[in-house]
Amino acid sequence: MADRGLGGRVRRGSRLARTGIRGATGLAGARARRFAGGDVDDVAAHEELAANLAVVLGEMKGAAMKFGQLLSFVDLDLPPEVRSAYHDALASLRDAAPAFDPDAITEVLTEEYGAPPEAVFASFDPEPLAAASIGQVHVGKLDDGRDVVIKVQYPGVAEAVRADLENAAAFAPLARLVSPNQEIEPLLDELRERIDDELDYEREAQYQRAFATRYANHPFIRVPDIIGQFCRPRVLVSERVHGERFSFFAGAADAEERQRVGEIIFRYAFGSIGRFRLFNGDPHPGNYLIEPNAAADGGSRVAFLDYGSVKMFTRERYASMRSIEKAIATGDRDIAIDALRTAGFLPRNARVDEDRVFEWFRLYTRPVVADQPFTFTSAFAAEVIRSTTDPREPFSDVLRQLNLPPDYLLLNRIQWGLNSVLGQLEARNDWRAIRDEYIIAEAPPATPLGELDARWWQERRPRIEPPA
Repeated sequence: MADRGLGGRVRRGSRLARTGIRGATGLAGARARRFAGGDVDDVAAHEELAANLAVVLGEMKGAAMKFGQLLSFVDLDLPPEVRSAYHDALASLRDAAPAFDPDAITEVLTEEYGAPPEAVFASFDPEPLAAASIGQVHVGKLDDGRDVVIKVQYPGVAEAVRADLENAAAFAPLARLVSPNQEIEPLLDELRERIDDELDYEREAQYQRAFATRYANHPFIRVPDIIGQFCRPRVLVSERVHGERFSFFAGAADAEERQRVGEIIFRYAFGSIGRFRLFNGDPHPGNYLIEPNAAADGGSRVAFLDYGSVKMFTRERYASMRSIEKAIATGDRDIAIDALRTAGFLPRNARVDEDRVFEWFRLYTRPVVADQPFTFTSAFAAEVIRSTTDPREPFSDVLRQLNLPPDYLLLNRIQWGLNSVLGQLEARNDWRAIRDEYIIAEAPPATPLGELDARWWQERRPRIEPPA
């Protein structure tokens, strides 16, 4: 059981520093031995280290735990045995993180409603259904009989998360393993804005409702609806989805079902951007629930949860993104480089090997620019990450000169996450044709799911604004 306080900046900074340095040392050592062709690591030692990371980051909650969730599923470039040790231990941060003091949770609910939870809801289970980085989820029932989930923000988590941002340097040892060439300072304003969104549950409710409205009655995508009258700044109430966790599904489903769910996840991510310019930036597997036999065609439907990290792109930024993608897809290097400079990836005065910059972006967008069909694999996900983290890679020098514009911060996060999630499913499809359905008006449906989606989109009323 976690204690009632999450700690101040000094205490959290000290724990982050110790944990970050120890974790980085272990992970970096595993990679170094792999580069040198040395013996396989002592997996037991990594299992112990990973278990310690899970305990510390889980108890700390906030941004520290969110970073642990990222490490729990992205395919870092490590020996398979070592990678599995971290994935297995840190998976608890997605599905079964340490619960918070129930009395403290009751205090939050009472402060927000002016009455204890048993007076607000027809029923309220004090045992959490799930515990996440910012808050934990409880099951309840409304007076009208509806089953709901009640997400309650941890007391003190806002101060803890902001302390973590101020202690951002403590993340550097681990962060350099994931993205050693990225300057943190230019992105902090964007990160703070996204964090402020995640800490305001009333704003998250607005985001979730925006998605729920846009996907209302969709044949294979579900976004739980918000129960607005029960939402407060630190409490979010939405309809409950009874589905199977992604981690269980991925381990037990047959190949056909894995392909279907992989396509649905891809369509949700790229369709939301292509149709609505909306982007949900938290793609970790704990936010997917699989509902068997619930889709319009009798197959599985996927419910997408957690809308604390959402961004809407401006028309100008979306047009910039499209110009980069189009130039890379058509192999027009000069136009692509010019578009990258315009978008801010390449400073105007930067002198870099433009051929290598172009090739790296082709690697990053390989699922939609390569010969189709393309298969997502864990090896591909690791290759993309390795291209930015391995100093022996040919892209290392040029990437140190690139800049990640703040608007692309969450896009980068979801790209890594999707690669790893779809790699777990070994999802194979004509992803370019599927992506084109959402960005080219005359593009025909590429699959049976595409036909369902196109029919829904044509028949839905009222039309949703703003379209891309």
